[in-house]
Amino acid sequence: MAERHGYIPGVPCWVDTNRPDPEAAMDFYRGLFGWEFEDRMPAGSPGRYFVARLRGGDVGAIGSPSDGGTTSVAWNTYVCAQSADETASRVRQAGGRVLMEPFDIPDAGRMAVFADPEGAAFRVWQPGRHKGAQIVNEPGSVNFNGLHTRDAEAAKRFYGSVFGWSTLTVGDSEMWTLPGYGDHLEERDPGLRERNAQYGAPGFEDVVASIDPIGDDQGDLPAHWSVTFATDDADRLAAKATELGGSVLLPPTDAPWVRVTVIADPQGASFTATVFTAENRG
Repeated sequence: MAERHGYIPGVPCWVDTNRPDPEAAMDFYRGLFGWEFEDRMPAGSPGRYFVARLRGGDVGAIGSPSDGGTTSVAWNTYVCAQSADETASRVRQAGGRVLMEPFDIPDAGRMAVFADPEGAAFRVWQPGRHKGAQIVNEPGSVNFNGLHTRDAEAAKRFYGSVFGWSTLTVGDSEMWTLPGYGDHLEERDPGLRERNAQYGAPGFEDVVASIDPIGDDQGDLPAHWSVTFATDDADRLAAKATELGGSVLLPPTDAPWVRVTVIADPQGASFTATVFTAENRG
């Protein structure tokens, strides 16, 4: 299911990052993932927005700094919404903050920037012409998003109110689920439920993101959303990131179902990269 042509409301659908030097970031990710870039901003626009592509499909974007919202250099998670304005109302009612009011991006869609009660920033995307990432779950594209939080119970109340998310326990981990998402995926990929059950993860087809507790050993790390990219070789990717000027925050490590590494690019934005490793099931 690498190719996508749209998302249902409540599913993470896009990632991007705003940089003081987008061209330098493009050089890094071009060398790391083989991304090709296309500037989608009209001629004469004060800002730049370079969409990254694999096999001709959109996977994410690198843009110049935007007014408002968050100022830290990071990868941003967007959740598909039927109405950005209605989502803003639910965010306020649930105790979150609106960092950037809903606004139109001509022809592309409508977006807004929010923060949950713990301060983790996220964005919503009301699709127009742009539906979201077209390639996912293959090397060089997004295959997961995760909320890092110190108060999972409060997060469950908030995101349940805003997006209707529930949770599923898989092994020692908790995942965000969207009831009915599995029905949508099963239509596109018949047999998905059966395969998940065979792997020992029944119900995983409803999963939309992970819940990652922030431990006391992580100091004052703030609550935040993170992005995970797929790779076919975590060890080789970590070595390549170092060669390109990035930093390896977590050396390639075996974890349940995956081999994982955490990398910071030269401008400080971190991301996770994983390769599915069936032998790590336990």
